[in-house]
Amino acid sequence: MTRSLKKGLFIEERLLRKIAGKRPETSGPIKTWARDSQISPEMVGFKFLVHNGKDYPEVLVTEDMVGHKLGEFSLTRKFIKHGGKMQKDLEIKKKEQEVAAAQSAKSSTDAKK
Repeated sequence: MTRSLKKGLFIEERLLRKIAGKRPETSGPIKTWARDSQISPEMVGFKFLVHNGKDYPEVLVTEDMVGHKLGEFSLTRKFIKHGGKMQKDLEIKKKEQEVAAAQSAKSSTDAKK
């Protein structure tokens, strides 16, 4: 736990001011750098553009996210798949199997007609 219970939740006041009196359906996304701000129940339904170091991915806040931090839903690292030639060979075989299965399914439906 990064924040003690006696201190309470940290919610960026600017974010609360931006959503005060607005409806989630009518307002546009709110741009923010406050990745450490926790999500409060008032934020449910709003869209936030949370900075991840390079750009601003859109985060739609749902009820399940309450209590978490905004930064948890705006990933800072991009996963690039593992593997080299061996992985490529496996992917080619898998694609060939899918094509063969699709052709056999198509030929079986044509035979029934």
